[in-house]
Amino acid sequence: MTNAAVHVEGQAAQHALHAYAHEAVASGATHAAGQQHPIKLYLVVWGWLFVLSTCSYLVDYLGIHGHLRWSLILLFMVLKAGLIVAVFMHMAWERLALAYAILLPPVLVLVFVAIMVFESGYTHLLRIMFFAPTA
Repeated sequence: MTNAAVHVEGQAAQHALHAYAHEAVASGATHAAGQQHPIKLYLVVWGWLFVLSTCSYLVDYLGIHGHLRWSLILLFMVLKAGLIVAVFMHMAWERLALAYAILLPPVLVLVFVAIMVFESGYTHLLRIMFFAPTA
């Protein structure tokens, strides 16, 4: 290739990149420096956090026991953590790859813990069946 051909291709690539950047700015795809979110969003999230905390408190106040109690407490905890991560830690506005990099590992840990809980019950049953002292 000659220098003239390389120069023309370089100008075409530079023009295409400039056009893409101009479209991104025009469409609002980029964030302005110091962009602020509306205060209404934060007030709504604070309201939901108050409601979920009240529900979590009511689980203890009403005297719910057993698996239902722990399921409700964990459900409210996960919902509150999700709201905090999404809004106050700004994960709702991050790129999808970054969100997956941060959120996917804890989800996988929970899946593996659930598998271990299931397997522990199976192992406990086998120990009772095969190693329990006979009377």
